[in-house]
Amino acid sequence: MTLDIRLDPKEARVFGVLVEKALTTPEQYPLTVNSATNGANQKSNRDPVLSLSEDEVASALERLEQKYMARKVFPMNSRVEKFCHNGKDALNLDAAGLAVVAELLMRGPQTPGDLRGRANRMAPIESLDQLASILATLIERGYAQRLPPLPGSRAERYVQLLSPDLHPLEPAAGAYAEGSSHTPR
Repeated sequence: MTLDIRLDPKEARVFGVLVEKALTTPEQYPLTVNSATNGANQKSNRDPVLSLSEDEVASALERLEQKYMARKVFPMNSRVEKFCHNGKDALNLDAAGLAVVAELLMRGPQTPGDLRGRANRMAPIESLDQLASILATLIERGYAQRLPPLPGSRAERYVQLLSPDLHPLEPAAGAYAEGSSHTPR
């Protein structure tokens, strides 16, 4: 069964951050609006780097709640509301599947090698065969798509479909031209 979940770019970034922080820093999870904003605006492991305000992140969290992709929680000894993702239930994915989706949401189309290396920091992905199985599930459910290799490359790439227009499918002109073979006339 595929769900028709569509996220706008801000929701996609915030959802990716919620998943990432749940898997990489569980001691600091769930997240406040402030910590979600810091994660969304983080300069490493993000493409593009954004500069969202707390109001924009709070609004994205509210919309994620309405889509059942996140929920508010009030942990004991906390004076502020916090947020956690519902990715496991909403998308019916395990930690490794969520890690792959979060990585694609936060960094755009990637080759299997890059994707495994980057998602592995969130959840163990033991081999490219295991990643292929995860990607097959994501494709079957309509959450991801295989892209052809870029010119001069043999590696296919994968892109998420929860926010289809989030990342360009092709790099900017000239981004891979330096590595291509060019014969002068």
